[in-house]
Amino acid sequence: MNHGVTDDKLTYKDAGVDTKEGERAVKLMKDHVKRTFDKGVLTGLGSFGSLYLPDLTGMEAPVLVAGSDGVGTKLMLAFAMDKHDTVGQDCVAMCVNDVLCQGAKPLFFQDYIATGYVNAEKVAGIVKGVADGCVLGRCSLVGGETAEMPGLYSDGEYDMAGFCVGIVDKKRIIDGSTIKEGDKIIGIESSGVHSNGFSLVRKVFFDKAGLSPFDTIPELDRPVGEVLLEPTRIYTVQVQALQEKVNIKGMVHITGGGFYENIPRVMPSGLGAKIQKNSWTRPDIFGAIMKYGNIDEKEMFKTFNMGIGLIFVVSPEDVEKTMDTLLTVGEDPTVIGEVALGEGVNIW
Repeated sequence: MNHGVTDDKLTYKDAGVDTKEGERAVKLMKDHVKRTFDKGVLTGLGSFGSLYLPDLTGMEAPVLVAGSDGVGTKLMLAFAMDKHDTVGQDCVAMCVNDVLCQGAKPLFFQDYIATGYVNAEKVAGIVKGVADGCVLGRCSLVGGETAEMPGLYSDGEYDMAGFCVGIVDKKRIIDGSTIKEGDKIIGIESSGVHSNGFSLVRKVFFDKAGLSPFDTIPELDRPVGEVLLEPTRIYTVQVQALQEKVNIKGMVHITGGGFYENIPRVMPSGLGAKIQKNSWTRPDIFGAIMKYGNIDEKEMFKTFNMGIGLIFVVSPEDVEKTMDTLLTVGEDPTVIGEVALGEGVNIW
């Protein structure tokens, strides 16, 4: 017995993997990738490993800082709307903003895209978004991987993740260790929900309220899906401008866990934060989430950024210079609170 063995010749394409389509995707994405390159990039696309030579001028003890993340279930909204050219920026933002919080200069980024079946145009669109993010983040897209895995992902679905490597002189690392009672907390705006809390967002709008991503509601000036797909802001320009002028004691990227989990990550033992919740204007999307989901305000602050994407902690004497510097790079910063005795976050 031959146990089902036949003389038919199988190919990788018969198993669902089209290497030619993958090659076409690489060709389509090359121009997007090249516009992110700086003089530190020593290899192009196609090498086994990516080479990068950082500029160490003036650094006494260079320290590498790495951050990795993905886009989460925001991708399901991209699938539903068949719009794939912005989620790449989300992926870059989630990594770059974290690296910035340690005081590092972003150097390079790599992405990983896994899908059931490669569609060259779709993959190139995703990478375009990654390249857009790298340009905003002032880092080079030095490589990545597109994995075609039929049977693991349904047709039309994909997942993506990435990582960023940055560098900082050891003496300039920002870790919150010098934060004191009375220091001021300054926030700058998010572009909306960013890339966290989408499991709850989808449940609110598409399950509980029965909306489609293309529906409009009175609270928003665009279809719900368009507002939600607004890409995560990247704060490299703002942070680097401020580093030249002010001693930044701590930085907080408001991601998953909202205010209550992220702010304590930079606070020394025995210190917490008092946040005045009405000191800034929240984007309308958060009011809509609260209304359509009947969600308690505290739960909102535990889950979302509520309109504040990045927080700086500075000494009281540096507040004016901080505000002025951020204004010069197009921000509208707000003093949203201060450091206080007692651990945790008090929002009032």
